[in-house]
Amino acid sequence: MDQSSKNTENRNHIPGIDRGKVVVYSLSTCIWCKKTKKLLTDLGVDFEYIYVDKLDGEEKHQIIQEVRRFNPSISFPTTIINGKKAILGFNEKEIREVFGF
Repeated sequence: MDQSSKNTENRNHIPGIDRGKVVVYSLSTCIWCKKTKKLLTDLGVDFEYIYVDKLDGEEKHQIIQEVRRFNPSISFPTTIINGKKAILGFNEKEIREVFGF
């Protein structure tokens, strides 16, 4: 499915410095997810976040499969950088290191 044809209601883009494709898979009620998004915003990183708990049907299934590839325990937040590197949970030190801060 092409990115532009997906429902964007639960996908949000935070503009900033391009550090590659950064996607934060999160839950709308998760405090650690909020802390991760705030840190990335404070660092000025361009990223997208997706509230997995607000998705349904096939889209939710596809997103969970994507998260599982990087994080078999499917915990949140899971931050994926360039489809290659994953940061599991809120890990300020690792986030700062990955983005060079």
